[in-house]
Amino acid sequence: MKRLLPVVAAVFLIAVTAPSAHAVDQSKGYPGFCKDATGVTVVVDFQQLGGTTIVRCNPQSTRGTGLDALKGAGFQIAGVQRWGESFVCRVENRPSAAETVPVAGRGDYREPCVDTPPAQAYWSYWHASNNCAWDYSQWGVKNRDFIPGGFEGWSFSLNATTQSNPVPRVSAVRPGTENQPCVPREEAKPVTGDPGERQQRPPAGNGQQADGAQPATDAGETPAAGPGSAALPPPKPRPSASARPKAQDPSMNVAFTGGENAEDVNAVIDRESGAGGWAPWAAGAAVLALCVAGFLMARRRKRAQGV
Repeated sequence: MKRLLPVVAAVFLIAVTAPSAHAVDQSKGYPGFCKDATGVTVVVDFQQLGGTTIVRCNPQSTRGTGLDALKGAGFQIAGVQRWGESFVCRVENRPSAAETVPVAGRGDYREPCVDTPPAQAYWSYWHASNNCAWDYSQWGVKNRDFIPGGFEGWSFSLNATTQSNPVPRVSAVRPGTENQPCVPREEAKPVTGDPGERQQRPPAGNGQQADGAQPATDAGETPAAGPGSAALPPPKPRPSASARPKAQDPSMNVAFTGGENAEDVNAVIDRESGAGGWAPWAAGAAVLALCVAGFLMARRRKRAQGV
C-alpha cells in the first residue's frame, strides 16, 4: 500500500495539471482581426460541424507559410499520419476521432486522420488579400506563403462539390478598411509537388494580377514532384474567385459583433459532454478516496488478525 501511494499522488497531480491538448493557445497571436497590415488574420469556420467561427490574428511580420499563419494565431491542429502537418485533418480537435460525421454514403463515419480525409468531409483552405473575395487555395498549407495584411481561411466542407465548397462566412475585410479597393497580390507557385517545397518569391511587378490566378496545372493534376519527394495528392479544385473580385458585405462579420470573443471550442465540447474545469479535481479526489478506503480496510484486517 505504501508503494501505491506515490503512484496515486503522481496520477492525481497529472489529472489536475494536465493542459487541454486542443484549446486555442492564447500565448500566440490575439483574438479578432489584425489591427493593421502587419501579420495575417486567420478565420476558422466550423460550418456544419457546429460552433462559432473563430477569428484570430498572427502578428508575424516575417515571411511565413499558411501553416505558420494557422499555428502562429494559436490554433491547435492535427495532420494525418501519412503526410503529417502537410495535410490538416483537425482544427481545434474538430472533427474529433470520437464524433460521427454525417458523410453521405459512408454511414457513421469517424475521421481517423490516417490518410487524407474523404472529399465529402475535409477542411478546405482559402486565402484572400484585404478587401478581396476568398479564393480557394490551389496549393497546400506548407507550399504557399500567407499574404501580409491578408487573410487565411479554413472552412469545413461537408457533402459539397467542387462548385459548392463553402467559403468562410467572414468577409476578408479588416475593420476600418471597408472602402479601400481590392488589390490582390500575385502569387508564385511552388516548383514541385513536394509538401515541403515553398513558393518562389513573387516576380517584380505591380502586383495587379487578377485575384485567384491559377497555377499552370490543370484542375486535378498533380504538380511534378522533385527527386525523392513524396507529392501530396492535388488539392480539391474550385473555380477561381476572379469573377467576384470584391469581398462580401462585412457588416455581419463576427469581429464587428464581438463574435471573436465567443466561448472557446474546447470549452464547448467539455460543457456539452458534461465535463468541466472541476472534472480533473473530482477524478483525482475519487482516486485518493479509494486509496484511503483501501488503506483503512487493510488496517482493520490486520487488527482483526491480531497482527
